[in-house]
Amino acid sequence: MSALANGLLIYAALAAALAGFAGLSLAMDRHWEALHGRGASPGPKARWLQACGTAGLLLSLAASLALKGATQGWVLWLGALTAGAVVVVLTLTYQARRVIPLAQVAGLSALAAAAVAMAV
Repeated sequence: MSALANGLLIYAALAAALAGFAGLSLAMDRHWEALHGRGASPGPKARWLQACGTAGLLLSLAASLALKGATQGWVLWLGALTAGAVVVVLTLTYQARRVIPLAQVAGLSALAAAAVAMAV
């Protein structure tokens, strides 16, 4: 693999983990209330958010395994999960309103980076 493809896969793993954790956290009533006010619930959107969050984490795993193989890929994935979780926690804590746009940009750019990396 080229250096460009390696860099894109690393970015895809990190961005997909961030988007995945953001989706999973917004599926929880507590974090949804932080954005939409007390008593608000994600309702039927919760299943969609959970599915998107799971897909983001699986994309992160796939990018990590494609980059480093079966042995080191799991370690890279755990690092990407840690980094993504820290960013989501800090964003929800200090700038909760920015977590949705951050997750949208991270998810779309992760998909684009993974697609370009596979094409290169």
